[in-house]
Amino acid sequence: MFAFPEDRQRITPLRPPPGVPSLWLVDAVRHGGHAQRLAPEILDAGELDRAARLAVAADRSCYVTAHVALRLLLGARLGVAPGAVPLTREPCPSCGGPHGRPATGGGVHFSLSHTRGVALLAFADVPVGVDVERVPEPGVVSGIAGQLHPAESRELAQLPDEQRPAAFGRVWTRKEAYLKGEGIGLAGGLAAEHVGTGPRPGPGPAGWTVTDVEVPAGYAAAVAVRAAGRPPAHVGDRRK
Repeated sequence: MFAFPEDRQRITPLRPPPGVPSLWLVDAVRHGGHAQRLAPEILDAGELDRAARLAVAADRSCYVTAHVALRLLLGARLGVAPGAVPLTREPCPSCGGPHGRPATGGGVHFSLSHTRGVALLAFADVPVGVDVERVPEPGVVSGIAGQLHPAESRELAQLPDEQRPAAFGRVWTRKEAYLKGEGIGLAGGLAAEHVGTGPRPGPGPAGWTVTDVEVPAGYAAAVAVRAAGRPPAHVGDRRK
């Protein structure tokens, strides 16, 4: 769990073994006020503008808290002030546009996900993706389940009604973590890869390790890490 530093207290970044991500869970409700006070000197104009455009106060607070935490942790890893962290976008593997994985221009791979009340951040020496979501209502599951990999749709259909929301939360976060790691997001399609709906992820996409992340009750989360030396996939290369 990430704790915001008091005053100018230095953050010591985690240094896991190569190929292993460091994960930070951020309680946006608990730390939202502290993050709001730090935001003007840490976030850039674009981040502040995006936060201001969010209509719901809880969403604004979560966005600010997540992005302040991201800059604090990246700054600690890169040895620069949080407000000086250079955030860019890699080219999209699908179309080459400037909306691929977020990046710092070198030195560390990272991923950020937030949903109301909680944020999850990952840092690694290889491409990484994370996702955290609230467990959905049953109506959401029935409306989207048919867009998943056919085997995943069948798995959900075979479950009792009361088990489907949690299973859907698992498969959705696993899939989105992988797609974010690839840098293509949900535009890469929900049906192309099988990650499974069960208590443990399936084998997953070739060259990637997908793992569930322990989060508070009512949420689901996952992290996906690319094997060292594995080239990024293009849309046409991914398994059907």
